[in-house]
Amino acid sequence: MKDSEPALQTTPPGPSDTGPPIDDTYMGPRQLAYFRRKLLDWRSALHAEADATLAELRDDSHHDVGDVADRASREAAQTLELRTRDRYRKLQVKIDAALARIDDGSYGWCEETGEPIGLARLEARPVATLCVDAQERRELRERQTSAG
Repeated sequence: MKDSEPALQTTPPGPSDTGPPIDDTYMGPRQLAYFRRKLLDWRSALHAEADATLAELRDDSHHDVGDVADRASREAAQTLELRTRDRYRKLQVKIDAALARIDDGSYGWCEETGEPIGLARLEARPVATLCVDAQERRELRERQTSAG
């Protein structure tokens, strides 16, 4: 990646002009529309970055690099870029799953407890499927499992 390129987008696009409508019923039509737009914008940004990466990789493959060190450096950068894109591909799957939850009416509700995930958490992580308490319990179980 060149220094002049923007950083990779691992979080949803920046703060919206108004944020989710808080005067609406929790996960009512206006809030769902807000999060659908946020998720679609995020997915579009990831697709655009992936397209730019592919174009750059194609362009780089046509250039001969002089010495072995330059070639190794370019290949290491390409490997890192491809790994990052793989993480993005997995993130796109989560975005698509969140959009499906909007369609089926389960978006915004914790998959473990059935409690609201909360607007602030969804604003920060629109693909969240767990409320904060359930997420903390899951992380604690994972730490205990990996330590034991």
